[in-house]
Amino acid sequence: MDNGYSGKATAEIVGITYRQLDYWARTDLIRPSITDAAGSGSRRRYSYRNLLELKVVKNLLDSGIRLEQVREVFDYLQDELGEDVATANLVVNGSTPVLVRSGEEIIDLLQSGQGVLNILPLSGVKEELDAAIQLFPSTEVEIAHDQPARAAAN
Repeated sequence: MDNGYSGKATAEIVGITYRQLDYWARTDLIRPSITDAAGSGSRRRYSYRNLLELKVVKNLLDSGIRLEQVREVFDYLQDELGEDVATANLVVNGSTPVLVRSGEEIIDLLQSGQGVLNILPLSGVKEELDAAIQLFPSTEVEIAHDQPARAAAN
């Protein structure tokens, strides 16, 4: 059984504020997959997979991609390409993320701009997240066993 992570633990592990986490859930960027809010006083529970996706969002924001663009990237990767966001290979072209597929195909996720290419490695997101979980006080984190998500992320 996956008990997941509380909102507070999720925000701390991923390295974002609780306010950001709340906003992203309320605006459907990343909704908690274990337990969503169901009114005042209810608690969200996030899965390991959610943490991976949130860490990707944070990395994209940290690289200079605006939140509106992050939403477009997530929508396009998931809906149009069927890509797993946490394992996608993205290259940041200026402030435009592009997807690299099969080592040959490059897809501009926002269809705009040119610039200097900077690699934004997302392959280390899982390891970085796992390390943050290990450092988090165990009394505040209910251990999550989300095997399918971990297998997909490898």
